[in-house]
Amino acid sequence: MSIGSKERWGSRIGVILAVAGSAVGLGNFLRFPGNAAQNGGGAFMLPYFISLLVLGIPLCWAEWTMGRYAGTRGFNSAPGIFTVIWRRPFAKYLGGMALLIPLVIYMYYVLIEAWCFGYALHYLTGDMQIDKPAIAAAEQAGTDEAAAKLGRVSRFYLLAPEFQEEDLIKQGKSREEARAAAQKLRDSESDRRAFAFSKFFSRLVGSEEQGVSMQGANGILLISLVGVFLGNFILIYRGVTKGIEAFCRIAMPLMAVLAVIVLVRVLTLGTPDPSKPDQSVMSGLGFMWNPDPNELLDPKTWLAASGQIFFSLSVGFGIIINYASYLRENDDLALSGLTSCSVNEFFEVCLGGLITIPAAFVFLGLAAKGYADSTFALGFVALPNVFAMMPAGQFFGFLWFFMLFVAAITSSVSMLQPVIAFLEEGFGLKRHASAAVLGLISALGVAFVMYFSKNLVALDTFDFWVGSVLIFVLAMIQAIMYGWVFGIDRGNAELHRGAHIRIPWFVQLMIKYVVPVYLAAIFLGFCFLSLPSKNTFKFKSNADHAASLAAGQLPDGLYDEGAANNTELPSIARIEAGSREGEWEVRDKDNALTHLIRRQTDGLHVYKHEAGYVEKVANSPVAIGSILFIGAILAFLMLMVRIAGQRWEREGRLDKLDS
Repeated sequence: MSIGSKERWGSRIGVILAVAGSAVGLGNFLRFPGNAAQNGGGAFMLPYFISLLVLGIPLCWAEWTMGRYAGTRGFNSAPGIFTVIWRRPFAKYLGGMALLIPLVIYMYYVLIEAWCFGYALHYLTGDMQIDKPAIAAAEQAGTDEAAAKLGRVSRFYLLAPEFQEEDLIKQGKSREEARAAAQKLRDSESDRRAFAFSKFFSRLVGSEEQGVSMQGANGILLISLVGVFLGNFILIYRGVTKGIEAFCRIAMPLMAVLAVIVLVRVLTLGTPDPSKPDQSVMSGLGFMWNPDPNELLDPKTWLAASGQIFFSLSVGFGIIINYASYLRENDDLALSGLTSCSVNEFFEVCLGGLITIPAAFVFLGLAAKGYADSTFALGFVALPNVFAMMPAGQFFGFLWFFMLFVAAITSSVSMLQPVIAFLEEGFGLKRHASAAVLGLISALGVAFVMYFSKNLVALDTFDFWVGSVLIFVLAMIQAIMYGWVFGIDRGNAELHRGAHIRIPWFVQLMIKYVVPVYLAAIFLGFCFLSLPSKNTFKFKSNADHAASLAAGQLPDGLYDEGAANNTELPSIARIEAGSREGEWEVRDKDNALTHLIRRQTDGLHVYKHEAGYVEKVANSPVAIGSILFIGAILAFLMLMVRIAGQRWEREGRLDKLDS
């Protein structure tokens, strides 16, 4: 008889929907389309499906297998599960990483969840519509009272050119340049819309100034955050069966219905503007599915594809292994694991991929690809711009963001369960007490990310270190633990206990030999491409400019040559002597290094400086503080793991595993 939690999933469909719900989230509808657009569209799909078959599904099976094996022996938390699999004192500390990852991801994921809910509410109130007749009336009246009656996005649309002019000056442009650019912006319909939605998003999330998102003027965001935060904890308090499973039984079908409605609308858009025949649904689908062979040779494409699989399937999060521990001894692992992966892929490829990119392509054309450089820009700026031009756009915009909210909450609630299970198992806390402790810890993290909101640096730092790096590390640990410690013979037998399908033996060999090598190659490639800074040669200039550079000035001739070579030099530039003789550094108004100019025998060589992650962190106190915050959470969790391990030893729970 089990000596651990008495909680069990109510049904097979319940656990499949719960595991699929943990995987189906914002990564499917925002991160996946952004990754695909940024990495060549169709060229991204081939390495994506290879990563799914080589990494995603095999590692899911490994997590399901180890989770159920330990769960039937009385342990549901990752430190306990790892101790069951690997009878070494340090194993429980490796499990502590499986607590850190979902906890820290929740700290910023719930904030994005609140953005989605806030956007849905704004669509309901009409704030997200650009009401041109009302704008024209406000312009004619010329009064603040008339403008105040407009929805928020319409007010931003109305602000050109004066408001944009001040923004452009802050970005480093001269008064004359800013005035000309602002007037051009006012004359361009598409630019005005893009500005309005971009400004709305930056104001909502507080990316312009630290702490501005916590101010009372941002009422809907604050209400949304409190609501979704409490909603998550109400569900987790109700437990695995009555909370998570019951919610996912309703949320997953609802999400599918909403997504299909939006998908049908997108696929029936045709070619809205006959003067732009290339901007059609078919062209958008072609961009999504027609591969460019040149992109396949780019290692970044393969890195992005494998990273997307990890984020999408929740592999290496510490969630699946916890969920699987609530299975019964003869529950089907093989078919359930494959089904949950298939459900996730349906939402990601068949719904997310077919909605976001084609919709943006129809109205924005190739310009839509520019939004893919930021996941948030594609989802929260480009798509609202699309809905503004779409018939019944307010209704479909509401459906889209409400669907994103439902998708987000099925994932966020799953991120709380691993830590709840540990607090109950490691310290004997009741559900309400463990929820209260976790609520306090996670609230501190949410407040940290929300306050340090300028340029979303804290959020991006959390996502990089925990949502990217540590996921790879934990996946590597689990692959080695399954293949070399638990053993593929025992793993194969456990996987097929109660199974309705047979998994080929070579899958076990892949987990033991191929997956660790593949993971190591991906991780090393990721570090090689992302961590160091790079200087890319752009063009050669006349050596006569050296005198101006030595005097601390960037000559006009270099600006002209830069424009001719597709290289934009900062409009307000500061010139400093470089680290070696005959080298100059070009810095912008924020003192960020943008270009290097080096004297060579044939003239001056101009290089574009791309700051790597190490350099970015070193120059950002908020990023350093975010890393220290993560380290403090990790140290706290490791201390708790140690105390829990000592408690298990005193109670003799570990001894019973050997009997």
